[in-house]
Amino acid sequence: MSGTGADLKAPETQSGDLFDKFQPLIDTREKLLSTGVTDPFSLVMEKVLSPTVAICNGRETILLGTYNYMGMTFDPDVIAAGKKALDEFGSGTTGSRVLNGTYSLHKDCEDALKEFFGTEHAMVFSTGYLANTGIISTIAGKDDYIILDIDSHASIYDGCAMGDANVVPFRHNDIEALEKRLKRLPEGAGKLVILEGVYSMLGDAAPLSEMVPLCKKYGAMVLVDEAHSMGFIGENGRGVAEEQGVFDQCDFIIGTFSKSVGTVGGYCVSNHPKFEIMRLVSRGYVFTASLPPSVMATAATSIRKIMDAKYKREHLWKNSKRLHKSLTDLGFELGTKEPQSAIISVIMPDLERGAMMWEALLREGLYVNLARPPATPAGMTLLRCSLCALHSDEQVTEIIGMFERAGKATGCI
Repeated sequence: MSGTGADLKAPETQSGDLFDKFQPLIDTREKLLSTGVTDPFSLVMEKVLSPTVAICNGRETILLGTYNYMGMTFDPDVIAAGKKALDEFGSGTTGSRVLNGTYSLHKDCEDALKEFFGTEHAMVFSTGYLANTGIISTIAGKDDYIILDIDSHASIYDGCAMGDANVVPFRHNDIEALEKRLKRLPEGAGKLVILEGVYSMLGDAAPLSEMVPLCKKYGAMVLVDEAHSMGFIGENGRGVAEEQGVFDQCDFIIGTFSKSVGTVGGYCVSNHPKFEIMRLVSRGYVFTASLPPSVMATAATSIRKIMDAKYKREHLWKNSKRLHKSLTDLGFELGTKEPQSAIISVIMPDLERGAMMWEALLREGLYVNLARPPATPAGMTLLRCSLCALHSDEQVTEIIGMFERAGKATGCI
């Protein structure tokens, strides 16, 4: 069948193979799987029973690695809103926001964001990744400077790479290092400092109360990614910037719907008077299809419910503190000395031991994230736990017991 994909064959390995650059990772993966460990990056959830329980490998499993912080994925009001929108508006828009892809539900979701954050402007992107790349690559251009924490998320780095600004990293959460970078920049140059409320690998919060005023002192605009804190941290769930009293000094707040909101999508909110021009100049907004109306309905409903979720926030903090203390008492090394978010990272000796521990926990009936270099800071291997507001006290007790048994079985404690 000449001219079809049927006669395509895998080429023999040759010099200049574009896959050669991935060989170290291929070798690491093959070495790991040769030990008999289940591939930790190909787990399939056969059935999801609730925000905290799923069937994995035929077994009922507690979920402790889903970022479903507020447990909104099965909320009856959220599901009902999505079903209604699916019936009324169909499965998708087949167009971008600047053409035929803006429905009333997209505007309503942006209104919900403005209500939630108390801002004048809100833009919804098709993913959180696109929100970062779309804003960052557009807002800082040639002759401008981006100053960012070295542990920033991949989407932030990719946004920098897609733009034409000068990128200046500084040591993680180091206020003095940030000021040194700011001092060296040309006076009058455009400056954008990018920070995260909570860093996803170790679950540590940024000292925004000191960093944001410092940025303003040197004439820099500030973008804070609150992906892992929105909904949970702060009196109204607006994130670390709110909790530390500097929300009104931030120029842009970016986040995602794929965590506390419980669906998919990304957003940027701002009070900048010229912000609306971003709808015409951000390529990540202009040149991609908009989210399905059903997703917008679920997101808007979830956002408005999270506004009144004070009890959930209190319960999640209680469980985070309890799990952090219990794992520390068992002898595990954690990413933070005190709990700073709903992320609790357990540091493993190496990737092999980490994979063994991950598999032992899965056999116990517990799913966590196995995070490895290069995604992790300082080459660490982590078992990353993400608590949900709907984890019961009894489930947390079970989780602690599972960690103890798996830790002893693998020699990690």
